[in-house]
Amino acid sequence: MQVIIDFLVQSIEAFGYFGIFFLMFLESSFIPFPSEVVMIPAGYLAHLGKMNFFLAILCGILGSLCGALLNYYLALVFGRELLLKWGKYVLFDEKTMIKMENFFAKHGHISTFSGRLIPVVRQYISLPAGIGRMQLPLFCFYTSLGAGIWVIILATLGYFLGQNEELLKEYLHIITFALVLCVCIGIAVYIFFQRHKNKLV
Repeated sequence: MQVIIDFLVQSIEAFGYFGIFFLMFLESSFIPFPSEVVMIPAGYLAHLGKMNFFLAILCGILGSLCGALLNYYLALVFGRELLLKWGKYVLFDEKTMIKMENFFAKHGHISTFSGRLIPVVRQYISLPAGIGRMQLPLFCFYTSLGAGIWVIILATLGYFLGQNEELLKEYLHIITFALVLCVCIGIAVYIFFQRHKNKLV
C-alpha cells in the first residue's frame, strides 16, 4: 500500500496543477475515479512546500465543476435514452439513473449540492440536473459549493496527516459519515421549510 501511495504522490507532483484539474475532471464525469487519490496527495505536497495549497484546491474545484458540466450537457443534449445506451461502457446503468432521478426529484435543486458530498452519487447527480434543464448558474453554484467542501476536506487531510495511511482511513470514514448525516439533516430541514412555505402560499 505504501508503494501505491508513493506512486500517487509522485504522479501528482509530476503532472502538477493540470494533473489535479484533469484527474478531478475525470472523477466528476463518467469515469469512476476516486477523488481521494488526487486531493490527499496534493494536500501532502502542499505540506512539503512543493505545491500551493490554495491553487491545488482551486484546480480541484474547477476540475470537478468542468466534469459535472460535461455530464450536464451530455444529459441536456442527448437525453436519457442515449445516456443509458452508452452508459454501460462506463459502469452506468438504468438502475443508477433511476436512483439519481429519484434523488433529484425528491430533493430538487439542492440535491446538486448535497449529492456532491455523497459517495457514488456525486459522479452522476449532474445527469438528472441536465435532463431536468436546471438553470446553469444555479447548477454551477451548487456544484462548486458541494465539490469545494469535499476538495477542501481531502486536501486538508493530506496536508495535516501526510502519508499516515491508518489515520487517513480513520478520519476519512468519520468525515464521510458526518457529511452524509449533515446532508440528510440539511435536506430534511430544507423540505420542512419548503412545505411550510407552500402552506403559506
